[in-house]
Amino acid sequence: MRIIAGALKGRQFASPRGHRTHPMSDKMRGALFNALGDIGGLTILDAFAGSGALGFEAVSRGAAQATAIERDRHALQAIESNILNLGLKKEIKLVKAPANSWLSTTDRQFDVILCDPPYDSPQIMLLKKLAERAKPAGITVFSLPPGLEFQPGGNFEQVLSKNYGDSQLVFYRRLK
Repeated sequence: MRIIAGALKGRQFASPRGHRTHPMSDKMRGALFNALGDIGGLTILDAFAGSGALGFEAVSRGAAQATAIERDRHALQAIESNILNLGLKKEIKLVKAPANSWLSTTDRQFDVILCDPPYDSPQIMLLKKLAERAKPAGITVFSLPPGLEFQPGGNFEQVLSKNYGDSQLVFYRRLK
């Protein structure tokens, strides 16, 4: 895998072994960040980090800090190695826990929340709880299987939806 834009453009990084993660394609990742626009200085939450690609891409594009949450052992090993190889120890905070457990330990809010959950069990209530960690006017992006209808709640407005064959990206802005 590679970082597609920003200060680390073209840098390669490893993805986890096995089939438990589904790395987002370069095309879809590029579309996600192009839709977000300028993220310089923002804080990012990558709630189901997998390979760490979304956090790496965000930091490469100027985000101040990214928090990556992951529980899979192979994914954690890959992300830790990638953080060291890319020189991102200060910019990426890796949380070794299930997202639901992590939520109970912090009340931190983020400018942008990226949720690319396992497609076989997206855990709708968990996604709603994660979306609540967006700052007012913050953006939450969900990568979901096509056709899955999801609304994070009345506190959000949908601002964009894009389909990519076997995936969809849905963008919500937190109102207050």
